[in-house]
Amino acid sequence: MKLSINKFKFFTLVGILLIFTNCKSVQNANNKQKGAVIGATSGAILGAIIGNNVGKGGNGELGAVIGGVVGGGAGVLIGNKMDKQAQKIEEEIPGAQVERVDDGIVVTFDENSGVYFATDKYNINSASQETLNKLSNVFKEYPDTNILIVGHTDSVGAESYNMTLSKNRAYAVTNYLTEKGLSSGRFTTNWFGETQPMHDNSTVEGRAKNRRVNVAILPNEKMIDEAKKEAGN
Repeated sequence: MKLSINKFKFFTLVGILLIFTNCKSVQNANNKQKGAVIGATSGAILGAIIGNNVGKGGNGELGAVIGGVVGGGAGVLIGNKMDKQAQKIEEEIPGAQVERVDDGIVVTFDENSGVYFATDKYNINSASQETLNKLSNVFKEYPDTNILIVGHTDSVGAESYNMTLSKNRAYAVTNYLTEKGLSSGRFTTNWFGETQPMHDNSTVEGRAKNRRVNVAILPNEKMIDEAKKEAGN
């Protein structure tokens, strides 16, 4: 499990959000659930989800759901809880890439790590169902978190088509998890199409890794408030 990520991304958060605000992908925000995820992590979590490609696209609504790190004793208490949840995910889904980023967790699924889609499809296949069932059980065990689902594609095909495809795949994951009994209020769903590659789209391997769904797990208001009370903040 990766316990840290490049901290320089924190200092670029303001610039990132300014770029996002002007990008056409702003229109893809899930307005119904806007703000459902409490601001609990720094810009580092943006880097874990979209990499260093902020100039190629973006969604300003991520700025509404990702804010500043909880510091002091409360931050330590939250960190301990998130460490346990991250470890649980790694144990249950060994193929997933799990990163602890500031106060949150970022899980990356691609074609080699548990949740994947057939070409041009967005239905949840049987292998992905097995993985999402395990993830759902972890979320039920740790109810004081909110969840951000973000869909991506490779660059094959028209950009507009890929944007819709990533949206459908992201919602397929969100809907599957809520159908398993998780509260829809815990979820924010977002998508970027081909605009945020983290790997080389000129190679087969790179395209397979870019066809991914990120799951960011953040402490909710209840966890934050309880941690502050316990820490005497």
